[in-house]
Amino acid sequence: MLEKGLLEKELLNAIVDICDIREDIPENLSFETPLIGPDSILGLDSLDAVEIVVMIQDKYGIRLQGQDQGRQILSSLRSLADFIRSKKTPSI
Repeated sequence: MLEKGLLEKELLNAIVDICDIREDIPENLSFETPLIGPDSILGLDSLDAVEIVVMIQDKYGIRLQGQDQGRQILSSLRSLADFIRSKKTPSI
């Protein structure tokens, strides 16, 4: 199982890379802050959301089903990480 906090940081690093975020990321960034849209502290929009979805499919082998599910899952780093955790089976 992917430990809480570590996956969020991994996702943040991947998002910064694929979305080419050049601004400094606040040290105290909450994993619950909005990820996409006008309230996004990272300045991410719907085009960035598409890139994130593709990255999730490629890196974790998980597909998001539909626009409504995508909106909910991409609402924050925490919701995205929780979704990935729920889809990954524990290693034996």
